[in-house]
Amino acid sequence: MARIICGVDVSGQRLDGRIGPDGPAVSVERSAKGVEQLGGFCAEHGVELVVMEATGGLEKLPFGLLWAAGLACAVVNPRQVRRFAEAMGYLEKTDDIDAGVIAQFAQVKNLVGQVPATLNQERLRALVVRLRQLTDLKVVQTNQRRLLNDPDALASIDEITALIRHQIRGFETAIAELLGGDPVWRALDQAFREIKGVADRTVAHLMAQMPEIGTYSNKAIAKLAGLAPLARDSGRRSGQRSIYGGRSQVRSILFVVAAVVARHEPDFIAFRQRLLDAGKPKMAVRVALARKLLVRLNAKARDARRALVAA
Repeated sequence: MARIICGVDVSGQRLDGRIGPDGPAVSVERSAKGVEQLGGFCAEHGVELVVMEATGGLEKLPFGLLWAAGLACAVVNPRQVRRFAEAMGYLEKTDDIDAGVIAQFAQVKNLVGQVPATLNQERLRALVVRLRQLTDLKVVQTNQRRLLNDPDALASIDEITALIRHQIRGFETAIAELLGGDPVWRALDQAFREIKGVADRTVAHLMAQMPEIGTYSNKAIAKLAGLAPLARDSGRRSGQRSIYGGRSQVRSILFVVAAVVARHEPDFIAFRQRLLDAGKPKMAVRVALARKLLVRLNAKARDARRALVAA
């Protein structure tokens, strides 16, 4: 029996909901009051699941408030929904149509509710994102300084850089305290650091951007990070495998850390050399090392979680 699903198209000002592809619809403000009205609409029609696209963070308000009101919610990839709409023959694109397509997509995919992140998880994610922004900003200021000779301009750069460094230290301290205050994160931190080359920032990024680590299979976690080679075969043709999609921020940090680990861990050193001796392209070697590191981290996280449960 088909579930009653409400698709919601989220924009900066409005929330447009529709039950199924052509059922009852509602349009409300994207505000606490509007979400309350949307919740009442869903309760009136016996909605079991509310689904919305990821919209650059605009979906966080309705997602959190609807869950708090007891309505299960899920967030989906907008690219997948758009391709689904095209495959289903929806050539028009309006907020109302999009909401119905989202509901139909969720029905076909048999989606379930995604439990919202805890307050600590949200805080860790925010701290890690800001730390990365500050680090990038420091690099920009450092590069700009090399091109300057004027004393006033150099003094301005130095003043800004000093402030950035001060804030970076503050965020690093806050992140360390947050990780140390959670027993699961503390256990994962200790487990991850057993791998030479894995430092505090790696742990923070993984905890913030991939909280599922240690709960998924190695194949699933690699696909989640976009490090699983995807088949490109058709008939007698066997296409070259390539990676696609996934969490780019996790992938980028793994590329960097895997290169460091491959200089310290004996099995990584040997693995890298075997790939190079086999004539593998440098990018393929880079991806393989990152995937091997993620699988190792996932195994350590799984063991650490089991030990906590058994304790």
